Amino acid sequence: MSSAATPESAINGNTLDISWVRQQFPSLNLQINGHQAAFLDGPAGTQVPKQVMEAVQNYFLTANANTYGAFETSRRNDAIISATRAAMADFFNCDKDEVVFGQNMTTITFALSRAIARDLKPGDEIVITTLDHDANVSPWRALEEKGIVIRQADVHGADCTLDLDDLRKKITSKTKLVAVGYASNAVGTINPVAEITKLAHAVGALMFIDAVHYAPHGPIDVRALDTDFLICSPYKFFGPHMGTLYGKRELLQKFHPYKVRPASDASPDRWETGTQLQELIAGVGAAVDYIAEVGRRADPAAAKDRRSALLAAYKVTRRHEMTLLAQLIDGLLAIPGLEFFGIRDPKRFSDRCSTISFRLPNHKPIDIARHLGDRGIFTWDGNYYALNLTERLGVEEKGGLLRVGIVHYNTADEIARLLTALRELK
Repeated sequence: MSSAATPESAINGNTLDISWVRQQFPSLNLQINGHQAAFLDGPAGTQVPKQVMEAVQNYFLTANANTYGAFETSRRNDAIISATRAAMADFFNCDKDEVVFGQNMTTITFALSRAIARDLKPGDEIVITTLDHDANVSPWRALEEKGIVIRQADVHGADCTLDLDDLRKKITSKTKLVAVGYASNAVGTINPVAEITKLAHAVGALMFIDAVHYAPHGPIDVRALDTDFLICSPYKFFGPHMGTLYGKRELLQKFHPYKVRPASDASPDRWETGTQLQELIAGVGAAVDYIAEVGRRADPAAAKDRRSALLAAYKVTRRHEMTLLAQLIDGLLAIPGLEFFGIRDPKRFSDRCSTISFRLPNHKPIDIARHLGDRGIFTWDGNYYALNLTERLGVEEKGGLLRVGIVHYNTADEIARLLTALRELK
């Protein structure tokens, strides 16, 4: 790998206005022990732009009411929910009535798994993977108590990529659903979910994609993927703590969620149990619009509508993140004894996003995280709920891994600070 990453200002074509971006995130000004905070903890939740904060505040000031009331603030509340549903439809590239809001990805997935299980019988099979976050594992494994068989596809330990040959063997005529992550929250691997969807559909199985970790790093197109369900979490792409689900219209109507009797039987309302976090829904819409604004500023000619603006945004943020990733991996691989997990070859960066994990000899991940945290550099240690993977790699009993996650508001200076602090440990 080249020893020098391409400067952010020298990327050909439309560029990310990093100065403007960072001005949108007030929390980036936080100081820790005299150091400016470097938020490299994005995989666990990103920082929030001021547009999102303002949207949540405005909800409380002007629209704080429950749904479908015969008065103005309720009508405003309904309009905000409808507008955010339209924003997420642009984000997913689907229709408004195929967007479901919920408390978080885990809660929605448990609710969906229970509903799907009502149509399954003992001996039916669901395929999961070793690479996934446990929120895309445990909701399906919970169905084992109903006699459902769970089959788990392995990974290649050398580069932490999904073993597609093993996955193909696991998908059979008995398979009723395949649950796969779009990208690994632990090591950044991007899975070929379009190909896997075709494998699932070839045997008549449903496809469920966990796009929580992919959503901040690349555009999602559920129509192109032809997936049956796809889920993500707005707090991972600069919004508030919530979950959102895409489901094909006919499937949202086919399966029967558990709900209270007065609740609507129409989709997507039938899936949104109880009163929603309506002030946060307002923030979700603002988060999507923030990403679109990044695209409009980067390429005004291409950003003719919100969907086009989102695509333009991901084009420039991807370039920025890959530049910083190259700088980071170059620096890490120069540290003697460092054990790197995942894809490291820049020729294969199309198969990964800007999240990496590693271990240092003679240092527990928690101790590294504390060392960095004292210097204002925020990272994560442990298994990040990717328990199957840390067990497979043999690191769970050793404290797991140290994870660094880059998003578009991070800078080359922050990566340089991280590398300097790690070299101090050696």
